[in-house]
Amino acid sequence: MTRADETEPKRVTQDKNIDVNCAAQSNELDLWVTWAQYDDLIEQLAVQVQQSGFRFDQIVCLARGGMRIGDVLSRLFKVPLAILAASSYRDDTGTEQGALNIAQQITSTAGPLCGSVLLVDDLVDSGVTFSSVCDHLLQNFPLISAIKTAVLWQKAASVVKPDYVVVALDANPWIHQPFEHYDTVTLAALVEKWSAVSNK
Repeated sequence: MTRADETEPKRVTQDKNIDVNCAAQSNELDLWVTWAQYDDLIEQLAVQVQQSGFRFDQIVCLARGGMRIGDVLSRLFKVPLAILAASSYRDDTGTEQGALNIAQQITSTAGPLCGSVLLVDDLVDSGVTFSSVCDHLLQNFPLISAIKTAVLWQKAASVVKPDYVVVALDANPWIHQPFEHYDTVTLAALVEKWSAVSNK
């Protein structure tokens, strides 16, 4: 991971296969992403890492945004997956940044983190979380010999550049990922929805 002004990332426009409805809604303030686009970005990230030649012993994904990405990469590269919870988003819908909170424990069945580690998340916003998590891992897991970082999106405001970035944005939109609609879905609404289906 480097400072953003040290290595200028390639600026990538929206995917040519972008969903028409998502494209119509997307602008400098909001970027809407479909499941198909999301899966394609994960695959492109995997290809970047593979072609770089970096060999790693474990993947650490940041919960919650990096969990699906970490899961897919763990399956593709056949390495253990560890999960670390870290968040600076605090309001009800998770759109306002606050103080960074990093969990003290990592969930993994592969034992202590060691060797080379690939740290993955969905995006880098300001860069504060990624930088702090890297410092946290190196300080608390002395058996780690190297860390490289990977994300799907890097926002323009980021002061750091992850080692692997699929889309480097020219702006700082809120990225609406396909699973985020569950932030506003209520259990009562789901009960009503599926009760109606089962009663047909």
